[in-house]
Amino acid sequence: MAESILIVDDDPVTRRLLESMVSRFGYRAVVVDGGDAAIALLTGEEAPRVDAVVLDLVMPDLDGMGVLARMRESGVTLPVIVQTAHGGIDNVVSAMRAGASDFVVKPVGAERLQVSLRNALAVKALEGELQRVKRSHDGTLTFKDIITRNERMRGMLRAAEKAVGSAIPVLVEGESGVGKELIARAIHGSGERRAKPFVAVNCGAIPENLVESVLFGHEKGAFTGATERHLGKFVEATGGTLFLDEVGELPPAVQVKLLRALQEDQVEPVGARRPVKVDVRIISATNRDLIADVKTGRFREDLFYRLHVFPIGVPPLRERREDIPDLIRHFLARFCAEEGKRVHLVTAEALTLLRTYRWPGNVRQLENAIFRAVVLADGATLGVDEFPQIAAHVHAMEALPQATDLMTATEDLDIDQPLRFVEEAPPLKVEAKPTQAGETRGVLPMVNASGDIRPLAELEADVIRFAISHCRGRMSEVARRLGIGRSTLYRKLEGLGFVGTGGEPGHNPASEG
Repeated sequence: MAESILIVDDDPVTRRLLESMVSRFGYRAVVVDGGDAAIALLTGEEAPRVDAVVLDLVMPDLDGMGVLARMRESGVTLPVIVQTAHGGIDNVVSAMRAGASDFVVKPVGAERLQVSLRNALAVKALEGELQRVKRSHDGTLTFKDIITRNERMRGMLRAAEKAVGSAIPVLVEGESGVGKELIARAIHGSGERRAKPFVAVNCGAIPENLVESVLFGHEKGAFTGATERHLGKFVEATGGTLFLDEVGELPPAVQVKLLRALQEDQVEPVGARRPVKVDVRIISATNRDLIADVKTGRFREDLFYRLHVFPIGVPPLRERREDIPDLIRHFLARFCAEEGKRVHLVTAEALTLLRTYRWPGNVRQLENAIFRAVVLADGATLGVDEFPQIAAHVHAMEALPQATDLMTATEDLDIDQPLRFVEEAPPLKVEAKPTQAGETRGVLPMVNASGDIRPLAELEADVIRFAISHCRGRMSEVARRLGIGRSTLYRKLEGLGFVGTGGEPGHNPASEG
């Protein structure tokens, strides 16, 4: 969704001009005719999403300075670009002190306004990322902090929100790197326990002989090396949430004690004479098939049913590729700030590369790839050269007959501009080469078995099938050879049932005909 810009001006001509410019920049314009209307919109119970404000300083009733004061009183923190026909230094100083992020003089030019909006939104994105990191550390992360456009992912988040108000045990299932801990932190940060500790334990990273001590604690002298008392993660998380990551890696002996701890709400530290009462909410996660582990005896069946009360499945990144551009923006904002770099553009070729790759390591792998690219970047643009390992893998896959390129980008990803998806590319005219004499490959029958002329849609479907097979699934090449834009090709594929409605392949087009 494009960023929303609130335009506040009492002059109808100025409002129309600003609305036209903002829409031309690719943003969504929200227009009001005065300061009172702006405050009512920003502070209303069902306030729409607003990312920045273009505010006239001189207005009847509530003027621009009054709007800035009301926004500050109401806790509305948005970048505000103030404009006025009176550009004195006193107005500039007063507006900046009141919280404005930039200042323009009427009539503002399109280029000046565009630069101002880009800078304001870039600062807002960085501040939002820093706040997100802070909320994660403080245990106050919420579902609003999770980035997704994918409908399946949104459905999962809606289900997870229903578990917030209960102490029901939650099991987050998904491949490594999909963000299972992020979901757990959002559940904790949205509930009544958010002011209490969130304690995360990677059960697969603890030596087997120390798992019991780490989870349940031990008394001084309980075993060799126990020189002092250790409380254990259950006690540390009392009142809050204990996140057991990779719970399927727990050894059988510890599974027995964990089951008892969950049943009795108490733990027995190693070497202790009496159990310790605990009050924790359990959220566990696994990348294993626990049902299969139960069948093989690797995981206790009774513990499985104790943990598997409210299962949540997180889809892998390859099944929600539409999230990749937003995730790129998200990671770039953080890494550019950490590394002191200013990257504002990802080329169309690089974006296509990142959206084509299958990401076996999921979001964590994408995060690391962006980090590495930022470090490698010599300028303000990320291209294919900044992703050498991914490029090598994708190019190797393209050599296979079943490879497909359904995630082609037609334009660069400007980090400072509103996000746009694939748009119609201008058609390219390609002259068809005559078939060699005696060659039957690619011959298209014009009549069916009954001798009737075949419908045009049927002929078109055969042509597209042949083109995909001939070009070995490289969709950009298919569009070029057919002389149509890539978006047009994708729409035709959807209409013919070759591709799912979300832009993902319903099945592999390269395997057709």
